[in-house]
Amino acid sequence: MESTARAVPDRVAAAELAAAEVGFTKSCTPQVGRLLALAAAAKPAGVVAESGTGSGVGTAWLHSGLAGAGARLLTVERDQGLARRAAELFEDDERVRVLTGDWRLLEPLAPFDVFFCDGGGKRDDPERVIELLAPGGLLILDDFTPSPHWPPRFEGEVDELRLFYLTHPALEASEVLTTPTSSAVVAARR
Repeated sequence: MESTARAVPDRVAAAELAAAEVGFTKSCTPQVGRLLALAAAAKPAGVVAESGTGSGVGTAWLHSGLAGAGARLLTVERDQGLARRAAELFEDDERVRVLTGDWRLLEPLAPFDVFFCDGGGKRDDPERVIELLAPGGLLILDDFTPSPHWPPRFEGEVDELRLFYLTHPALEASEVLTTPTSSAVVAARR
């Protein structure tokens, strides 16, 4: 029986190798990565952003979905070493810009057609995260634990952060399973 698994894009494999070399263990999973590629592909010539570059695995997945010469990918990482390594992975593509510093460096570059908020902003200023989206812009937030309850719960308590994104009046949002033990919130700005 032939495998139905799709190949991992070369830049994703390179970013995963870079993560392993420095012991970075917080990269997105392939399931989330494919979701990122789909989101980027859904916005041809769009402005795609990411907070929390890490070693560039999520960035590489977003990059694999970029469509059109007008598309741009902006990502920001606080750790200078990680940002430098990630920038090296994309130095041959002028559509990609890796910033070093706080997630708020993305603010003057908004609005975004796709925003993978994996680092700063997700918890510390969720209202501002939503404001950075263009109308119809897609927001992707991963690293949630699935909950069969409503409102969603985490460790026995209402998960206020997830509830915020799922019920915000400016968003049409849904939670999707990425693995049996993890989920992501995917939302579009109204």
